[in-house]
Amino acid sequence: MKTVTFLLAFVISVSGIASDKYTEQMSKHIHAVYTAKTVEEYQAAINALERIGAAEKTKWEPYYYSAFGNLMLATKESDGSKKDGLLNLALASIEKGKAVAPTESELIALEGFVHMIRVTVDPVTRGQQYSGMAFQSFGKALGSNPNNPRAQALMAQMQFGTAQFFGSSTAEACGLAKKALEQFGSYKSENPLAPVWGKEMVEELLKQCK
Repeated sequence: MKTVTFLLAFVISVSGIASDKYTEQMSKHIHAVYTAKTVEEYQAAINALERIGAAEKTKWEPYYYSAFGNLMLATKESDGSKKDGLLNLALASIEKGKAVAPTESELIALEGFVHMIRVTVDPVTRGQQYSGMAFQSFGKALGSNPNNPRAQALMAQMQFGTAQFFGSSTAEACGLAKKALEQFGSYKSENPLAPVWGKEMVEELLKQCK
């Protein structure tokens, strides 16, 4: 019995060390994605995250942040075809993450963000298709976790942009933005690697609501 107890304690101890190493490595590369300024800096972080994802196999976070990095690059890219290429890479990483955690609200919200940026390549021809896909993803993300502030903020951003495009009222979008800001103030995740971005985005949106 003592031998079994010792073995269990050893396994738990080793598992804890491995988990701590994963968190440490991930925190480093997440910070790199959040603070990247150049394509090279983004790419280095993205490559590292993809390697971690391939090695870990049961973690969704590496693929989330790899996708986020390519998405950020896409928002800075003016060439439509290159933007689409980066968004394709982001979506591929999201799909890898969803294979591990199919109902993860953060992944689904990020998928909606990809669709939202697709619209910006050509709003006239893409608006109907990709706006619908974005709204569907944001709704699904909120269905999975109604308290996800990023999903709420992205939904507000999408509604605001759509209302502006059609010249209609932005009141509903602004209401969602206010709710998102409140959620950013109260939302706490037990996951130390959970995303933290989005508050500044919704604050900027609310400035346009005044």
